[in-house]
Amino acid sequence: MTSTGGILGRRGFRTGIEWSAPSAARARAAQLVAEHRARRQEIIRNPHLDTEWARAAVRAPQLLAAVRETIGPDVAVENTFLVVKWPGCTFEIPWHQDGTDARVELDPDRSVSAWLAISDATVSNGCLHAVVGSHQFGYLPFSSEAEHGAERGRADQATGFTADASTALPLPAGSALLMDSRLLHRSGTNTSNGARVGLNVRYAAPGGIRRRDPQSPSPDPISGTSW
Repeated sequence: MTSTGGILGRRGFRTGIEWSAPSAARARAAQLVAEHRARRQEIIRNPHLDTEWARAAVRAPQLLAAVRETIGPDVAVENTFLVVKWPGCTFEIPWHQDGTDARVELDPDRSVSAWLAISDATVSNGCLHAVVGSHQFGYLPFSSEAEHGAERGRADQATGFTADASTALPLPAGSALLMDSRLLHRSGTNTSNGARVGLNVRYAAPGGIRRRDPQSPSPDPISGTSW
């Protein structure tokens, strides 16, 4: 491990951030569940580009303030995923690091990942699990997996980790979690009776994005003047 903890300290994550009033978030979750129920969509790419609620969510004042405090005043959204975990479906997201995949690698000093609970995220419905402090190992080798319509970078060296080695991070609706771009995390199957809805956001500062795929969409600036 390195001797420094990274931009979010030795744990590699920060909680206690509100992006929405809980009642408003739960109402939004109900709308999204109704909207996507027919097709049982599990992953919707980049909703911040074409839906008003997601555009507002990535700019939520307390969330954006926390992001600016972490990576500076100039902030862009590199990517978003809306994830719906339907009850009765076997849908697990494997160990991975948000800052590296087949498209890009994010500078861990100039980027941060956020996970927004739209519905309540509990252990039973598939909340995030993280290996506390694992960001200090740096980026691990990954392989691309086409699963559930999304390509993910899976940290191969992380497959030895089990739930016993990780910390569950349940979140109430309307709250957000900031993560170091290198933090190892996963989420399990929803075993509850209701859908679990969350939004993953990757934020970056200028110079924080190294593209591997030239066709990767341009970042969407939301704060600052250096873009």
